[in-house]
Amino acid sequence: MEALKPSALMPMKMQSNLPKMTFFRTFLALLIFSSCSIAVFGQVKLPRLINDGMVLQRNSEVKIWGWASKQEPISILFLGKEYETVADSEGKWSISLDDLKAGGPFEMKIKGNNTIQLKDIYIGDVWLASGQSNMELPMSRVAPLYPEEIATASNEAIRYFEVPKTYNFNEAKEDIEGGEWIPVASNTIEKLSAVGYFFAKDLYEEYNIPIGIINSALGGSPAEAWISEDALKEFPEHYREAIRFQSEDLRDSIATADQTRIRNWYSETQKKDVGLKENWKAANLDDSSWKTMDIPGYWAETDLGPKNGVVWFRKTVDLKEDQAQGAAKLILGRIVDADSVFVNGKFVGNTTYQYPPRRYEIPEGVLKAGENTISIRIINEGGRGGFVEEKEYKLITGEEEIDLTGTWKFKLGAEMPRLRGQTYIRWKPLGLYNAMINPLIDYSIKGVIWYQGESNADTPGEYQALMTTLIKDWRNKWNKENLPFLYVQLANFMGTKDQPADSHWARLRDAQLKTLTVPHTGMAVAIDVGESNDIHPLNKKDVGERLARAAKKVAYGEDIVPAGPLYKSFSKEGDSIVISFENVGDGLVSKNGKSLSYFSIAGKDREFKWAQAEIRGDKIVVYHPEIKDPVAVRYAWADNPEGANLYNKDGLPASPFRTDDWEFAQ
Repeated sequence: MEALKPSALMPMKMQSNLPKMTFFRTFLALLIFSSCSIAVFGQVKLPRLINDGMVLQRNSEVKIWGWASKQEPISILFLGKEYETVADSEGKWSISLDDLKAGGPFEMKIKGNNTIQLKDIYIGDVWLASGQSNMELPMSRVAPLYPEEIATASNEAIRYFEVPKTYNFNEAKEDIEGGEWIPVASNTIEKLSAVGYFFAKDLYEEYNIPIGIINSALGGSPAEAWISEDALKEFPEHYREAIRFQSEDLRDSIATADQTRIRNWYSETQKKDVGLKENWKAANLDDSSWKTMDIPGYWAETDLGPKNGVVWFRKTVDLKEDQAQGAAKLILGRIVDADSVFVNGKFVGNTTYQYPPRRYEIPEGVLKAGENTISIRIINEGGRGGFVEEKEYKLITGEEEIDLTGTWKFKLGAEMPRLRGQTYIRWKPLGLYNAMINPLIDYSIKGVIWYQGESNADTPGEYQALMTTLIKDWRNKWNKENLPFLYVQLANFMGTKDQPADSHWARLRDAQLKTLTVPHTGMAVAIDVGESNDIHPLNKKDVGERLARAAKKVAYGEDIVPAGPLYKSFSKEGDSIVISFENVGDGLVSKNGKSLSYFSIAGKDREFKWAQAEIRGDKIVVYHPEIKDPVAVRYAWADNPEGANLYNKDGLPASPFRTDDWEFAQ
């Protein structure tokens, strides 16, 4: 959605009560005074990143920069050294620090016409974390997997800065709108990117130096949104789209149309919902005539069919006296799309879209001995509405857990047409680079970690080129030709298939694999840590640690195997195809000791069949008794290759691969 213009925030009453001439004179006087103040009484101003608690990059040229009045003398006192410069004709200034050794905390004094005292500064390694929601995902979302980690978190030497989420198509911004450096502590850790935290923690434990994470990520964003205007010209279609959205009138018209359409849909939904009119959330409602449905599941599979709008669900739970005492927790997995939840008629929480896990607190005094009614109002905008399968649905009272799966009563509250989704203007090409990356490029960093690709999965053919361009673009902006760039390959997601089939997600992973041809890159394979029913899998510890392992090789020069086996080449031996790998380490293994799975093989007809595969030394031999002249092999080639079990002895999974270069087969 577009932000309101500043002028729109001034109450009309305030504007109309001022006589026109008085208003003009007052405005003019303020403008003249402001101009004089800047020119005569200049104040040193720093970018948001240069602030208390920051981590500066060790063993690198570190730029401290800012703004002041024209020709204003600026000095910096840091670690016993004094540095001096003079602001230029535009009031810009910068000073370079070098030969900084890891340590802290330190203080820095910056002086012009005013003095700024910065404290709690560390020197170590700074990493930029970027991409989409799986990089953005905070520790609070993955808390059920890591309760001890959150409860005991405490490390002043790991610092985290989250870049505000915004966009700009017209200007490459020089600064960001907000943000602060925060240390790892039990009261801050839930705000941190989970991948970023586990990555930083692993590196800190290995090298015992301060680690700074700058998180500049945005859920749903495609790669082209993070590329600068000059670099984006390599992709004419994306460039034209970026230029098109430089029109404020276009952005405003789209946002207004979307807001109006969505507001009207929800307004009509509210008016039509019988459940609101008849108070279906009430504990004493007679729901004996309601139909029943097994939860989890989707109402499209019941007699109700694939309806959109509002559907209400109710379930009665019997509690003993001791179970009803105190506060409780209600875990409702994931619900499509939005929900409002009531217990005994009392509102306990809501979620406005389908992806977050539903974890609701029931205050003390709401539950009672005997019958307790849980009522859920679900709004479904389109597609299959209901309760996502293979998630937890339970009521937690004290130390007891009451299973809520099984039979629930349900009834249609309002039927509505499908709601067409909004236009996500912030995802358009160029906008995120201008607002969320360009302001960072003067801040010295060790490298980049990147988790993104889901939003480009429908067009995997261009992804390798996009990422190669993005990496080169960012290296040019930071003026570091060999800036380490480490990324996560897409996790396994969606349903499994009985037979080999082509897959957009597999092809996107293939593009990510091929991006390793760019020097000084590394990839963390994640096909064993995903969830079939959740695009945001909770296991972020393995992902962060695998990125850290890649960093130890690419950025720190360690002599280690940085990842799992990577396809290198193939040869034919009779009716078999022999695959050679990199990153074999001490050898190849089947993780679970069973026969290797998810290998498929094809003959000249290009029809893939599940194959037999055997480990022979550091190679894999693949064959099928019915295919006498095989021409291609694929491994883990699926949206969700759950059960793919080729690893190296370091415990790292092999990347999916293919030996062919065939176009997508429908």
